[in-house]
Amino acid sequence: MRSARQPAIPRRADPAAVSAQAAMELLGQRWMLRVIWELEPGPLGFLELRRRMGNCSSSMLSVRLQALQNAGLVVKRPDKSYELARPGTELGRALEPLWSWSQRWIADAAGADPGAS
Repeated sequence: MRSARQPAIPRRADPAAVSAQAAMELLGQRWMLRVIWELEPGPLGFLELRRRMGNCSSSMLSVRLQALQNAGLVVKRPDKSYELARPGTELGRALEPLWSWSQRWIADAAGADPGAS
């Protein structure tokens, strides 16, 4: 007699798992999320974006912008500024809870007793 069917466990070959892993690999690269963060309020030219990125080099920013364009998250406008494409805007919205959580986490850590744990 066959046992009851077990629920499917996502595997790396599962399309949903593969797409989530691909997104994490892309966004886990240094500066990727920062670019999304800086473009979330609206379009920026390369120089202004570079200024806001702090110690990200121009060459690294160019590489990251190209990768985000290739992934369909960022577009270069005719005026040469960069903005989030629809999927990039959706990603920004999806990341808002993470950004809110991180603010609470930092605030909690700053108020934590260093001797506690």
